[in-house]
Amino acid sequence: MTYRLRRARGLALNKSLHATSQRVDWRAGIVWLKTVGKPNMDSRMRFTLMIAALWALLSAVPVQAQNRVVVELYTSQGCSSCPPADALLQDLAQQRGVIALALHVDYWDYIGWKDEFGRPENAARQRSYAAAGGRRSVYTPQMVIAGEDSVVGTHPMDVADLIAKHSRSQKDVAMKAVRTGEKITIAATARRPAKYEVKFVSYANKRTSAIKRGENAGRTITYVNVVLDYKTVKKWDGRAPLSLAANAGKGPIVVLIQRAGHGPIEAAAALN
Repeated sequence: MTYRLRRARGLALNKSLHATSQRVDWRAGIVWLKTVGKPNMDSRMRFTLMIAALWALLSAVPVQAQNRVVVELYTSQGCSSCPPADALLQDLAQQRGVIALALHVDYWDYIGWKDEFGRPENAARQRSYAAAGGRRSVYTPQMVIAGEDSVVGTHPMDVADLIAKHSRSQKDVAMKAVRTGEKITIAATARRPAKYEVKFVSYANKRTSAIKRGENAGRTITYVNVVLDYKTVKKWDGRAPLSLAANAGKGPIVVLIQRAGHGPIEAAAALN
């Protein structure tokens, strides 16, 4: 079942939804839904309200242009549970405080359809996150928020809560990244010494695939911000200010400064 995701701003939540009443506190960026009457709200309506709450939360979060929250979606064309998460990522990509990235994995290729964008490097990164967090297994769809927290990619309210949490948190690195043609210049300072890695993530803005076999056979799905490459360009100890100029090639790039060992992402910027 496909759900259309709608922005909460201006959404008429007070329509007659059977016997459901809602109260929205926009000043705090919080949507509080109180259900009365029928105990089993229609699942489509529940999902719509959850998405409305997601937009309410995110629209109220203050944004610093070069300290946006990175959301990594681990997904696969061979996963029947993934299309709703892929759709959610499309909406997150429209949020100015979020950098949304789709990392397609290859470990479901054996069940009937080889993911056109699947990369073993993406699966390895996901497994490294799991190891860093003390988890034994990986799954799809999974979202990793700011390199630190993970959540099921079809739980929009949990995603919104974590994005809001990381938007408010103080990061250990302040970064400015500027692109001139194929060259990127980075200046950064750290609040405390640590092992940091400067990473370039190249991606395709939008790709559409007609899936012919596997769990999503017969579906045509559009994906956004599909990761093509993820590489470390510099290791930094944070003791002295960082000044770096590097060639990034053509196409959009995300610049990350992340704690070594798949730790928290301390700074991020998207450069087209």
